[in-house]
Amino acid sequence: MSCSICASSSADSYGMRYDDRYGYAGLFDLMKCKGCGHIFLKQDFTPEQLTDLYSNYYPRSQFNIESYQAHQEKEGFVAWLDGLKSSAFRWVPKNIRVLDIGCGFGESLGFHAGRGCDVYGVEADENIRRVAEKFGYNVHVGLFDSDIYDLDFFDCVTMDQVMEHVTDPVDTLQGIARVLKPGGQVILTFPNAGGWGAKVFGRKWINWHTPYHLQFYSKTSMQKLAKLAGLEIVSVKTITASAWLYFQWLHLLTYPKINQPSDFWAISACGKKTNFGFGLKLIMRFLSLMHRAKMNHLITRFFDVIGVGDSYVVVMTKR
Repeated sequence: MSCSICASSSADSYGMRYDDRYGYAGLFDLMKCKGCGHIFLKQDFTPEQLTDLYSNYYPRSQFNIESYQAHQEKEGFVAWLDGLKSSAFRWVPKNIRVLDIGCGFGESLGFHAGRGCDVYGVEADENIRRVAEKFGYNVHVGLFDSDIYDLDFFDCVTMDQVMEHVTDPVDTLQGIARVLKPGGQVILTFPNAGGWGAKVFGRKWINWHTPYHLQFYSKTSMQKLAKLAGLEIVSVKTITASAWLYFQWLHLLTYPKINQPSDFWAISACGKKTNFGFGLKLIMRFLSLMHRAKMNHLITRFFDVIGVGDSYVVVMTKR
């Protein structure tokens, strides 16, 4: 299988992974390109399989529409400490036309609408229909298709922890460039498989997230991708939500066997009771106290500052 970015057929196996969150069946092979360092899943998904994956295995079907709340504006030291700038939507200016690809349950759409933006969304998960219909959001349910928008239409396009999910990164970014105005910006956030977390936690790093995450970009592969799309990279930073490290500890404690859902990710997300033993509950209580004491925040900020954090924030422009 050739590299998703440079099309090189020279790649080594990077290890087998399985769905350690929601129990999607199967064992999947990661490959690493020798040419550009890009890591990708050796798996082809049809659009129908992707829709099934996100609509039936992701826990959004359990979300209560009545509890929906748009993201709120947050600035200052606490926002910095929490790593809130790791989210692409927080980099978008007010009063522009913006497209959020992979808008999830639509919290970012409400955020942009409240700041005077003309906002559009794309989401593969059918559960977004409930939100779009209730709040009148302009959402395309399905995969991103640049042909449904006019040329040079958007001031800004965001993909917030979504670029790792796409089956064809080159085609996706070329499509984004097509609908982006000259001078417009693309803001991407995605996991950093070359960061400290992947090195320390190995196959139990939370952001392998197989088979939902299909692509893991190196700085070299992202540069190649931008060039192929006719875009120019303006900035590359590692900014990571501090909560990710807290989730990582819980992930390690509740790591499931193959084809089994995680008590932490799947069962708790659905509101079901878990049967954790006393010892496990005690450890989880300690981890919660550690997080409240901002220990995870300080660790996360340190690794972000030295450039090896768990999440990239990449800004590109169309010249």
